[in-house]
Amino acid sequence: MATVEQRRGEWWKKALITVPLIVGIGSLMGYLSNSGFENGWYAGLDKPSFQPPGWAFGVVWTILYTLMGIALAMILSEPDSAMRRTALALFGVQLGLNFGWSPIFFGAQMIDLALVVIVIMLLTAAATANLFRRLRPVAGWLLLPYLLWLCLATALNYETGRLNPGADAAPLGITGA
Repeated sequence: MATVEQRRGEWWKKALITVPLIVGIGSLMGYLSNSGFENGWYAGLDKPSFQPPGWAFGVVWTILYTLMGIALAMILSEPDSAMRRTALALFGVQLGLNFGWSPIFFGAQMIDLALVVIVIMLLTAAATANLFRRLRPVAGWLLLPYLLWLCLATALNYETGRLNPGADAAPLGITGA
């Protein structure tokens, strides 16, 4: 039977599954929801002055999903515990919200609802990163770039709604759209 240290050292084997899975599903969700500047509705919207160039999103999300997959693999290699189970559940929740954001924002054109989703995603991802850090410090730190990008994405989401009154298909009155 493998020792805990042997199991922890073999996280990379799990990463061979988690990384392509997360990158692949994230890419598929973006493609299916027609996310990005190729989306006619989005292309016609006024953008915040701090909006990164369109090409940056694909590059950044690929890197972030890769880091998330590595962090997940590390936590999956940790011994079972209540904290590990909670961390994995939170990771699943925030990842589900992540995969759901593009269809809500780009597909359904619901700017305010997407803002609610991304705020919950950011809070859940922060709690996840904290538990990952407590279980295996490097796994928590691997989620830091994701948290920073989510802060930017939240601001972009809000500002897009604010700059484009009337563009939200189902306004909730959050951004004034």
